Amino acid sequence: MVSVTYRLTLKELPEDTRPRERLLKEGVEVLSDIELLAILLATGSREATALELASLVISRFHSLRLLGDATVEELSGVKGVGLAKACTIKASLELARRLSQLTDQPRPVITSPDDAAGLVMEEMRRLDREHFRALLLNTRNQVIGVDKVSVGTLNCSTVHPRELFRNAIKRSAASIILVHNHPSGDPAPSREDLAITGRLREAGKIVGIDVLDHIIIGDNRFTSFKAKGLIE
Repeated sequence: MVSVTYRLTLKELPEDTRPRERLLKEGVEVLSDIELLAILLATGSREATALELASLVISRFHSLRLLGDATVEELSGVKGVGLAKACTIKASLELARRLSQLTDQPRPVITSPDDAAGLVMEEMRRLDREHFRALLLNTRNQVIGVDKVSVGTLNCSTVHPRELFRNAIKRSAASIILVHNHPSGDPAPSREDLAITGRLREAGKIVGIDVLDHIIIGDNRFTSFKAKGLIE
């Protein structure tokens, strides 16, 4: 005898357990991360409801921070997600990131390597892969953006000048500070770090955007190429 498992759809769940209905009745702030993601997904798959699929996505990336760093390809690789749902997730997270940057507070001003490192230390020192970012500065050395350029592996971060300067040009940045982390916790620069810094500085000269420094983030410590005399 063949056993058939019947799965409830979201519409068949009790009304007080459906994310959308809970949002309408109780407010968006009461929803869990999984429920919020389920609303974004809208539908599930043949094997899972939207809630179950949202739970699978959250568990796959372990935290909202790592989910935010996931690529469309990584998201669509989760069974049941697909490209359309992956794009919806990615677009929603990007809107949240942009909203978080809107503030009435004065823009941070970078006057020293400590200022630059302090801006990203807490976020980057615990990352399990190398992340390459750029602090975009205006002519007053105010931070006008923190650009997520690329995500590498455990001990390697690859960045192309085109990726680095694309957003800096769009934002009319006068200069940038390169930033990447070492998951090992040791911020000592490698030969590859020195080489790529040289290449990116040369590319910056061509497009008219100065590379002021390269900060390597370790575990509560950092290395500044400028302070070490590695950048003139």
